[in-house]
Amino acid sequence: MHYQIVAKILGVLLIIFSATHLTPLLISAIYQDGNGLPFAIAFAVTLLTGMLLWLPHRQVRRDLRYRDGFLVVVLFWTVLASFGALPFWLSQYHELSITDSFFESMSGLTTTGGTIISGLDELPKSTLFYRQQLQWLGGMGIVVLAVAIMPMLGIGGMQLYRAETPGPMKDSKLTPRITESAKALWYIYLGLTGLCAIAYLLAGMNLFDAICHAFSTIAIGGFSTYDASIGHFNSAAIEYVAMFFMLAAAANFSLHFLAWRNRSIRPYLKDSEYGFFYVALIIGALVTIIGLFNHGVYDDAHTAVRQGLFHLISVVTTTGFTSGGFAWWPAALPVLLIMMSFMGGCAGSTAGGMKVLRIQLMYKQGKKEIVRLVHPNAVLSVKLGRQVISDTVIGTVTAFITMYLMCFGIIALALTTVGLDWVTAFSAAAACLNNLGPGLEGVAQNYAEINDAAKWILAFAMLLGRLELFTLLVLFTRTFWRN
Repeated sequence: MHYQIVAKILGVLLIIFSATHLTPLLISAIYQDGNGLPFAIAFAVTLLTGMLLWLPHRQVRRDLRYRDGFLVVVLFWTVLASFGALPFWLSQYHELSITDSFFESMSGLTTTGGTIISGLDELPKSTLFYRQQLQWLGGMGIVVLAVAIMPMLGIGGMQLYRAETPGPMKDSKLTPRITESAKALWYIYLGLTGLCAIAYLLAGMNLFDAICHAFSTIAIGGFSTYDASIGHFNSAAIEYVAMFFMLAAAANFSLHFLAWRNRSIRPYLKDSEYGFFYVALIIGALVTIIGLFNHGVYDDAHTAVRQGLFHLISVVTTTGFTSGGFAWWPAALPVLLIMMSFMGGCAGSTAGGMKVLRIQLMYKQGKKEIVRLVHPNAVLSVKLGRQVISDTVIGTVTAFITMYLMCFGIIALALTTVGLDWVTAFSAAAACLNNLGPGLEGVAQNYAEINDAAKWILAFAMLLGRLELFTLLVLFTRTFWRN
């Protein structure tokens, strides 16, 4: 393990992250909300810590090994969440404990969107902007941004990119050079954010709300500047804009890159994963809308269809926006939505969950095994499009899904042991592991009422889900630490 290079990279990343406190500081000055001091202190502390880590090792030049990359990613998200919690803890406008501040910061950076804070409508603009900014930076991953500048520091970035990029297809690169791939991802991310903000403006939001909600929409985070979330605006146009961009952000970003480069929508139409995603959405939408109709939840058909689609898309993409909420829906509809969040978005997107590609592969593997029962001597294979998927990949995906469900069960059980009821524990474990945010019962509105032990368990679940299990769990194995 190259601890010197790990310390150097961690220092560089903290120096980069310290600059993120300057934007809310500027917002505080513009709106004169009297909340600038916490961000000034957080900037100074984060910058100083980063310099202390970087300066002693600034002359070290070597490539990262894969093990180093995993350690850097886990350390960075943990340390970043700790320093990101400083403005929440120091602010006089909301009395948050260290636990609550860390939870809020981790929820933002992992794009989970579960909040401790209530009374958002009355908070300073600087705090509101900072929460949205945390999600936006966490959505694509500051680590990916840092990869773009690491060659200038004499640090190879591929291992870090592999450890950070979400989804099972981590070896695919948009461009031949890893730095160019990181830049391409951020150009797409910036472009989608800009388009989303403009669309929100045209739909009726003011400039501040449009930018803030564009941040959380493209990051698939779900934080809002109001307690009522998107429901505050009571606007069908805003909900349709949110639906469109949630679906766009849930797609593999390589599809956006190919569509832009080729000036064609064919990459979306030809991608089997994106097609599978929409089939699942259509089935879920039919069940949800029929259920809402049967129980007469809404007064008119248009509202039932709109609310059903909005909450289905929000939950399945793991965004977590609400417009009136879904926890109070009758029968099994809330549980259905929570279960569908396990699928999440496509590989290579900012969404959480297990990813559509893994679910698709398991579906195809299941079909293959059923056919094998009828034709035991047949030579069968699993394909995505024309590509044959190897047994090694199938085995890896099977192991991931098995471990994912085991972690969910263990987390839910742990939550019950610290005092949460079964419905709250089940939904909170799913919401945090899938980086969704809102749950049922005790966590339907926010996470303020649960105890500190549960908050630390859920913060760990958020990180576990954001790093897709193995990146974090590998650190708990004896093999990882052997020389």
